[in-house]
Amino acid sequence: MEHQLTESGAALTYDICEARLVLGNISKRRRAKFELQAGRVRCTDVYPADLATFKLETLRPVKQADKKLHARKRRKVQVTDSQSTTNESTEAEAQDDSPSASKIEAEDDGVQASQSSVLTALGSQSAKSRPHSASCRKEECPDLIKVINLDWLRDSLRLGEAQDIRGYLIYVGQLLPIDKESPSPKPSEETLLQRIVGSEAQEEPDKGLCQPKEILARANAETRQKLKSKARVPVAAKRDHIANAAKRDFANRDFANRSFTSTTSRNPLTQRPHLLHQTTSEHEESTSQHLPPLPEWITQKQIYACQRPTPLTSPNDAFIAQLKEIKLARLLTNDDIGVRAYSTSIASLAAYPYRLQSSSEILALPGCDQKIAHLFHEWQTSPDHRIQAVKNIENDPALKVLALFYDIWGVGATTAREFYYDKKWHDLDDIVEFGWNTLSRVQQIGIKFYDDFLLKIPRAKVEAIAGTVERHARNLIDDGIVCVIVGGYRRGKAESGDVDIILSHPKQSATAGLVDQVVQSLEKEGWITHTLTLNLTNTKRGQETLPYVTSTKGAGFDTLDKALVVWQDQAFSGQRIVQDARGGNFKNPNPHRRVDIIVSPWRTIGCAVAGWTSGTTFQRDLRRYAKKVKGWKFDSSGIRERGSGKWIDVEGWLDPETRCANWEEAERRVFESLGLEYREPQDRCTG
Repeated sequence: MEHQLTESGAALTYDICEARLVLGNISKRRRAKFELQAGRVRCTDVYPADLATFKLETLRPVKQADKKLHARKRRKVQVTDSQSTTNESTEAEAQDDSPSASKIEAEDDGVQASQSSVLTALGSQSAKSRPHSASCRKEECPDLIKVINLDWLRDSLRLGEAQDIRGYLIYVGQLLPIDKESPSPKPSEETLLQRIVGSEAQEEPDKGLCQPKEILARANAETRQKLKSKARVPVAAKRDHIANAAKRDFANRDFANRSFTSTTSRNPLTQRPHLLHQTTSEHEESTSQHLPPLPEWITQKQIYACQRPTPLTSPNDAFIAQLKEIKLARLLTNDDIGVRAYSTSIASLAAYPYRLQSSSEILALPGCDQKIAHLFHEWQTSPDHRIQAVKNIENDPALKVLALFYDIWGVGATTAREFYYDKKWHDLDDIVEFGWNTLSRVQQIGIKFYDDFLLKIPRAKVEAIAGTVERHARNLIDDGIVCVIVGGYRRGKAESGDVDIILSHPKQSATAGLVDQVVQSLEKEGWITHTLTLNLTNTKRGQETLPYVTSTKGAGFDTLDKALVVWQDQAFSGQRIVQDARGGNFKNPNPHRRVDIIVSPWRTIGCAVAGWTSGTTFQRDLRRYAKKVKGWKFDSSGIRERGSGKWIDVEGWLDPETRCANWEEAERRVFESLGLEYREPQDRCTG
């Protein structure tokens, strides 16, 4: 690749800090940012809403006819921060995995040092001699650094001309100035005086003492100015403030990310090696004891969770429960890579069919490394079978508050940190008293029914809710409606946190807009008390599979028609509450439940059921496997070929002779087409 760039006249550099355009074999925005940070490139995110202010025309290839125009007038670059919100749902977003909990290695689709090239357009060559110059030139956009996918180079060379990089853009960042290592000056008397009485006292020192009215007027003006400046705080600065506060809070904690450790312990040369202590007798005992034969998925090095059975219960559930608490702490402390690493380790441990006896077994499992082995040794040898890091998590006051906020429906880990570090709220009463009007409607309902939503839903109640939904759908369409309960219920859980229901019909036209009709029907009878979100994404695109290249950012795993509602059972014997002299009403004592109603067209019902049934890590690895092994893009709306974007009919819809008779057969065909052994729902419990 380097040879091809050099022949095309590219100005290459091996110092990423000098680059304005980075070309890499990556597809994730988060991974691109991580690689820049690893290369000591300091920049702030430019979000999709901000890109318009950068005038993306400057990102196009510079044509020969445009050189005079660029020479006459250079574009101005202006940054506008825009707050981005995260819509969290019960479905996991598409994320790739990190192979261990203690060592950050390059992902399968990540940037390897030998697989990425850094180029910068620093010269003044023409577009004809430099077809790769689709980057924003250093003179035009000196503050921007862009990361594009390697496919841009391949397509440009294949088509014989430079392609528009906007279709390959992974990440755009605004470079920050390099901090000069100079000691900050001590505050002088003049600076303190200016802060106390304002700049007018400096400009006119000979006028004597200020009158009280002047002092009050100056104070009011100063207050207004502070309020204005506070309102103009950039979103990026706010994010940095929250992140820095979290780092200070969790520095040197054994459950936190390594980046939270103090500066005195970051030097690897001064750190003590993290070794597993073992006596001679313990070593002899572990080597002499008979260990069970390793499962086939370990000996064959099958790294994807979708390649192995993971039952609902494991002989190592007690140890796994400890790891889940550490994983939650990593999530609350903004360590996404650690969350993915622990998710992989937990899924691998949950699939191991034997009770763990030694740390050597841990090291044989895919996704488990020396860190997990050390935690197991600590758990195994402790008198109470407790890991010290977990004890610290449970006693940490900041994590207690963050976990409290995280359990609010509509509040994710990012918003929980904002509530705690930026808003300075410490309990639900603080939110209600000081910030109720600033919350979204979903968050307000999440607080209103906080205790109800924490209650688990028994299987019988799940079945009753699904039966009511199915009855209303059949009244609207006909008896051809198919209702499938997915989620934790189908995996065999005795209790569920929410209810996930998929509706479908063999006729393609019957499912268009069906979710809206069902919700309205249920609202009329009082079953649905609040409709939080109602998405007709699939109906609006003609119920087609999600395109391989989509303009919708953050589409996530699920793109089907879906309604997120609050449910309350209408069967109750109630207590009469008199409101006024004219009469009263009955108060419904039944708890409010969270219910997801999903509608899938019949031609991709197998993909929808497979995606919504499987555990989070199983779903993620199913997508990773489809991408790496088959070259496909898999989501709940169907499968497409990554190269051409063509929809792949894995369920035999196009041929009436081969069309699936039921949704169970369709789901099995999805596994068969991927080259995977079919796993029963109760064997997909990866967490």
